[in-house]
Amino acid sequence: MPALDGQSGPVSQESTATDLVDIVETREQADRLDIPPLLIRESLSRVLPGAGPVEIERVRAGHSNLTFFVSRGGERWVLRRPPRPPFPPKAHDVLREHRLISALYETGVPVPRAVMACHDESVIGAPFYLMERLDGLVVRRELPPEMDTPEQARAAAEALVDALVSLHAVDVSAGPLSKLGRPSGYLKRQVDLWSRQWQVNKTREIPAIVQVGGRLATSIPESGTPAIVHGDFKLDNVIFDPGPPARVAGVLDWEMATLGDPMADVGYLAAMWLGHDGPASLLLGLSLATGSRNFPPIEELLERYSERSGRSLEQLPWYRCLAIWKLAILLEGSRKRHLAGTTDDPFFASLDEGIPRLAEYAEQLADGI
Repeated sequence: MPALDGQSGPVSQESTATDLVDIVETREQADRLDIPPLLIRESLSRVLPGAGPVEIERVRAGHSNLTFFVSRGGERWVLRRPPRPPFPPKAHDVLREHRLISALYETGVPVPRAVMACHDESVIGAPFYLMERLDGLVVRRELPPEMDTPEQARAAAEALVDALVSLHAVDVSAGPLSKLGRPSGYLKRQVDLWSRQWQVNKTREIPAIVQVGGRLATSIPESGTPAIVHGDFKLDNVIFDPGPPARVAGVLDWEMATLGDPMADVGYLAAMWLGHDGPASLLLGLSLATGSRNFPPIEELLERYSERSGRSLEQLPWYRCLAIWKLAILLEGSRKRHLAGTTDDPFFASLDEGIPRLAEYAEQLADGI
């Protein structure tokens, strides 16, 4: 999910590298393109709330579902839509994401307010939804000055952990959130699913991916009380009100959320926190700000999670290994779209060597489970 604070500026509607056009004005212009655009302004303006000209800005951050700032009159929204195909069946289900944040908004978990969903693919060529655009900061490469002190950085890190505790405490025994997934057997399904997904995503052979999958499959921990699993919970998938003290204004990027073992989120957060034992070069530049000296060590944050959630961290190494293994497989699918010429995200140029390094890192982690 991209920064919602203006850190990412406007981008060209046309990529000179691949001649992919992001935004066109009319359906007729869209029909003349070999590869369809991402948005059609005229069609979109007919279904959006309000009246007047529609302003659109693509935000290039996050590398899965696509995000745009959209405004009309005094209203400002964030639009989410799937990437261009090809992608796996059931992946990039933005309407499911819309249903989820709509239900979570009523629980007190900090999420943006959902505004509308559009099932009609004829409008822009894919389903999409709108949510409110939150004011605040998304922290990626470095801490912004207003948060770059030991006190503020600690407040932000603790608020991040507390948001995860809050999410994992949501009652999923009844109501719409109970239909989000089947928690029983979640970990086995994850290993099986991503092992199959490797066969779909792979563009080359990486033996470590197969070896780690086998190791995970034969050492699955016993899950505790089920909860909502975000699936991509890390520093740069939340938006902060910088305070002081810093607080989480909204948790973003819900496309991978389901019901299951909440320790999967904890393992992922730990794996993505620099200064643990995952060097920045292995994490492909993701969540680089977590390497700040002003942030507390990840061990302190994990202890805070355990104390406030009542959950044991005994099997954490397994969950950290799962996180890096899944990330490598997911990014290989992104590389596949890049090689097919259906995305112009410059991040994907780093994946040729980056994914094998991630697989090797997962293999090192597997030795400790």
